[in-house]
Amino acid sequence: MFNLNNLVKAASVAALTVGVAFVAQPAQKASAQSIKHVFVIDLENHNFTQPSDDTKAPQQIFGNPAAPYLNSLITPGHPNAAQVSYASAYHNVLATPSGNNPSIHPSEPNYIWQEAGDNFGVLNDNDPYQVPGGTNQDALSLSQLLQEAGISWKSYQEDIDLTSDKSEVLPQDQWTVPLTRFSGTLDTYTNPYNGSHQFDFATKHDGQLFFTATNGGNDPTPSNPQVSHYAPLQQLQKDLDNNTVARYNLITPDQFNDSHTALTNGFTYNGVHYTGDSAAIAQGDNFLSIIIPQIQASKAYKDNGAIIIWYDETEGTNQNDFSHTLTEIVISPLAKGNAYESTLNYTHSSDLKSLQELFNVYTPEGGFLGDANTPGTNDLSDLFKPGAFDGSHKYSYHQRKFNYQWNFEDLNSK
Repeated sequence: MFNLNNLVKAASVAALTVGVAFVAQPAQKASAQSIKHVFVIDLENHNFTQPSDDTKAPQQIFGNPAAPYLNSLITPGHPNAAQVSYASAYHNVLATPSGNNPSIHPSEPNYIWQEAGDNFGVLNDNDPYQVPGGTNQDALSLSQLLQEAGISWKSYQEDIDLTSDKSEVLPQDQWTVPLTRFSGTLDTYTNPYNGSHQFDFATKHDGQLFFTATNGGNDPTPSNPQVSHYAPLQQLQKDLDNNTVARYNLITPDQFNDSHTALTNGFTYNGVHYTGDSAAIAQGDNFLSIIIPQIQASKAYKDNGAIIIWYDETEGTNQNDFSHTLTEIVISPLAKGNAYESTLNYTHSSDLKSLQELFNVYTPEGGFLGDANTPGTNDLSDLFKPGAFDGSHKYSYHQRKFNYQWNFEDLNSK
C-alpha cells in the first residue's frame, strides 16, 4: 500500500541531508471547467484596427473582405462565433497612448517576448546561432518551465522535416530542430493550404528556438535532445486524431500562410483573386478557416481546450500608439462566447501571464516571467467563463534549482 506520509518524511530527510529546502503543499485540484489543452496560432504583420489615414500600414483585419472567416469569428450571432471571445484593446508591447515610446520590432523580438516577457535587447530577425546573433540563450522561458514541470509542449512548424524534393514528410527518426530559415519553389511540392509550390520557413517566428533549454543547442541533426518537441505541421492532424497533442501547442504557419508574404502569383480565395497585401491577408484567413475546424473537431479541444489567434506586432505610421491594435481571439468551450468583446488593455505579456497561470508554472521566485510580472498586467481571464483559470493544471510538480513543489494527490491513490 502506498503511504504518502512515509514518502513525505523520506523526501524531507533526503532534502535536509543535502541541505535543500523541501516544501510539500497541495496543488490546485483540477476543475471540471478549467482549460486543459492550449493551441496558439501565430500570425503576422497586420493590425486589427488602425487610423483610417494611416496609408503606410498594411490593411487592417477588422472588416476586411479578404478575411471573411476571421471576421465571422467576431460577429455576434454568427455560428462561427458561438465559442469565441476577442480583445479590442490589444497593443504591441511597450506601446504608449502617444506612441513616443518605441515598441519592439521587427518580428523576432516579439516571439522571444511571447516566451519570456522580454526581448533581451534583440532587435533583429537573425537565426538562433547566426553571427552576429542577438539572442539570450540562457534566459528562462515559458516552455522551459513547462518542460521542468513535466507538462508536455509541442512546436508545429510548417515546411520543416520534408524530403529534399519537399514531396513527403521525413520519417520521425530524421526530424530535427529547425535552426535555420529556408525558402524556395519546387514543382514537387504543393502546399496543402494554399495550393502553391512555394515554401518559406522562418526561425524568427518561433520563440522556442531562441532558448538553449528548448532548442537543444546548436545541433541541427536528429540527435538534438529537443527534437521530439518539434514536428512538421502535417503531424498535427495525426496527433489530433490520436489524441496525442501536448498540453501546450504552438502552431506556426509558413510565411505565406501566416499573412506575412503574398504568393508570387497572388491567391484566389472564395472565388476572388487577390494580389499584394490583400493576398497575404486572404492566405492567412484561408489557413485559419481550415485548421481551426480541424482542432475544434478533436477530443483535446472538446475537453475544454482553447485556441488563441495571436499576431506579432503592429504596423504603420506611429505604430506604437494605442490607435493601432492587434488581433487577439480566443476560441474555447469555456470562452464567454458569441463574440464577447473584452475592452481591457492587453499585450503579449498578458498571454504569457495567462499561460503561466493556466499551467501553474512560475519563476524560482514564484512570479511571472519578465514583463508579465509587472503589476497591472491583465491576464486573459475576462475572455473566459468564471473558473476557466482555476486549477487547470492538476499535476503541479515544479523543480528548479532548490525549489520543490510536489503534488501527491494522484500518488496517494496508487
